[in-house]
Amino acid sequence: MEKQGEVKLIGLWASPFVLRVKVALNIKGVPYEYLEEQLPFSKSQLLLDSNPVHKKVPVLLHDGKPVCESLIIVEYIDEVWASAGLPAILPLDPYDRATARFWAAYIDEKFFGPMRGLILTEGEDGKDLLEQLMAALEQLEDAFRKCCKGGAFFGGETIGFLDLALGSFLGWLRVLEGDTGTKLLEKSKFPKLEAWSAAFCEAEPVKEVIPEAEKLAEFAKVLRQVGKSVTAVAVAAPPAS
Repeated sequence: MEKQGEVKLIGLWASPFVLRVKVALNIKGVPYEYLEEQLPFSKSQLLLDSNPVHKKVPVLLHDGKPVCESLIIVEYIDEVWASAGLPAILPLDPYDRATARFWAAYIDEKFFGPMRGLILTEGEDGKDLLEQLMAALEQLEDAFRKCCKGGAFFGGETIGFLDLALGSFLGWLRVLEGDTGTKLLEKSKFPKLEAWSAAFCEAEPVKEVIPEAEKLAEFAKVLRQVGKSVTAVAVAAPPAS
């Protein structure tokens, strides 16, 4: 496939949102230059200039033009590198496409929140957060049944938009399983998601870029320490006038 312009990705190796973009680029076979940020300790001037609103990764630079927010970037990649012989990431059917977007938004709103809370709080208020996470998984198990159309993935026979949205968190789910001593994708509770997770992690576009759970667990310790430092500063600082 002919390369369409210069492509760079500003990211962080541990970010599930960056992983979404990496997998999308791999699906489309797009060559790109990867620019690693030194988060959470610093942000490059390129990142600040490229995403001045949120100042977050990922940012895709296509011929120098920035595209921000992971799901928006994935849709952009799907549209720009749409050609014969390449798999579509979003469903072609309008209703299926709307359904995938709905559940992707649900994942970011209802699944990521309690997962992030469990990772950062080291067990504080863990029971409520774990209940919220399990409730979200129940909804997503049902969503898989409705979306997969008998295939191994949410997208059917190939990885699609919703697979990227949820699959990007699988490494972090493994971290939580280690922290809580609880297998979250238990086969007896979530048979569809359990089988899907194995298929996703072994897929060619995924297995070379998905972070190892052990490394993510070490990074989680760094995030917790940074969070404690920020809280300590906030407590010690006088109120703003």
